[in-house]
Amino acid sequence: MQLYHTFQQDAQSGKKQFAILIDPDKNSPDQISRIAQIASREGVDYFFMGGSLLMQNHLEKYISCIRKECDIPVILFPGNNIQLTPNADAILLLSLISGRNPDLLIGRHVISAPFLKQSRLEILPTGYLLIDGGNHSSVAYMSNTTPIPALKNDIAAATAMAGEMLGLKLIYLDAGSGASHPVLPAMIHAVKSHIAVPLIVGGGINTPDQALLAFQAGADVIVVGNALEKDPDLIPPIARQRKIAGRKG
Repeated sequence: MQLYHTFQQDAQSGKKQFAILIDPDKNSPDQISRIAQIASREGVDYFFMGGSLLMQNHLEKYISCIRKECDIPVILFPGNNIQLTPNADAILLLSLISGRNPDLLIGRHVISAPFLKQSRLEILPTGYLLIDGGNHSSVAYMSNTTPIPALKNDIAAATAMAGEMLGLKLIYLDAGSGASHPVLPAMIHAVKSHIAVPLIVGGGINTPDQALLAFQAGADVIVVGNALEKDPDLIPPIARQRKIAGRKG
């Protein structure tokens, strides 16, 4: 079954999904193995792999670490063109529609297209919206774009609608790695109310309660990264919140 079909089917049925973000620069093989073991036990849906930079090229090594421990799909979440490998299962082909940097709307995609065409990766066209998470994130700096203000729900909703109308198959609201606060529930609800494609929400989700609020507001998939690098034992309680939200939905 193609991964996009799973995203779509679960969103339509109200089943919530939980993705773990792995930054290759911020983990060790032992950490990755432990996270993968716990994730497998708790039924985590996806691993997203990528970061703003790639100081050390551990991408292949860490995908291998995950493969040894579980069969959870690995989806590339690339910060740039060098974070590509055919050994993942899919790629979030991100178009940064909240910014006005043409390089991140189409430029880098043109460079990557021949490689992606020849790879076996499932391509997941994704409208990526950077939301103000209370600090100046690495994503904002590296992309040279201004995040959507945290309280501008109408701008976020209209941007997401435009992305869907352009044919993007997923919408991703991201407060950025290490955000001081996650995307607010009101914004998640506003965006979800105006789109039909699956909605992914990440950045600043550090507790099970924050995960539950994001799910209840309308997130189909939540993404947690930094918090799990510090404490992988957060995986089980966050996974439980996904099940609670799915039952209530």
